[in-house]
Amino acid sequence: MKLTILGTGNAMVTKCYNTCFAIEQNDEYFLVDGGGGNQILSQLEKANIDWKKIKNIFVTHKHIDHITGIIWLVRVFTQNMSRGTFDGEVNLYTHSELIKIITDIATMLLQPKQIDYFGKKFHLISVEDGDEVTILGNKVKFFDIHSTKAKQFGFTMYYGKDKLTCCGDEPYNEVEKEYVQDSTYLLHEAFCLYEDREKFHPYEKHHSTVKDACILAEELNVKNLILYHTEDKNITDRKELYTKEGKEFYSGNLYVPDDLEVFNL
Repeated sequence: MKLTILGTGNAMVTKCYNTCFAIEQNDEYFLVDGGGGNQILSQLEKANIDWKKIKNIFVTHKHIDHITGIIWLVRVFTQNMSRGTFDGEVNLYTHSELIKIITDIATMLLQPKQIDYFGKKFHLISVEDGDEVTILGNKVKFFDIHSTKAKQFGFTMYYGKDKLTCCGDEPYNEVEKEYVQDSTYLLHEAFCLYEDREKFHPYEKHHSTVKDACILAEELNVKNLILYHTEDKNITDRKELYTKEGKEFYSGNLYVPDDLEVFNL
């Protein structure tokens, strides 16, 4: 199984793409979030990911840097369905409020013949806290992160004896413990370095620092920690700086990926 980080930045970045990623197994993809625009199509192309092989999509929440790219993908899928150039089916999982938002935006912006494929070959599937589905042949459980900003879900994928957990783009909440604890891989946001907290004000935005995320991962016995959803003001030195701060608090394998970086899970 392979993980491709398509974007690593927070909402306002310009030097990298917004946070989103894809998991691949047996030449099929599970896409998580879409970033903030049609650059998602470019990122997929650069990563050599054929959009036709994306069979499942999960959208964590409604913020513009996660959902706007999804609208572009909805267009790509349904436009090709209507033209007869794509005969597959796609499942898009998210919570009910976001299904309405996606449907409303698509209905306003896309052609009726494209929207006609909703519920036929493009399936919008509502998830509740604790719901379980099978994706890429693996068990996936969705969970409500109890966000105070906008309703948001994360997920854990169980593969073999291992598990990969995504907490969305907000700090860990105690309600997520059963999913996060003992994760083989944890994808967690880190808005900035702890030493830069007065500059970027992560706590005011309900985000965490590298130090915070690493202390959490150490306490919950996470084997591999991937940090993303960062600022981009020091992107040239981001990997080095974030790794240096993080290793003071975390003894596992710490990764600060660049856009398009790939992990073999």
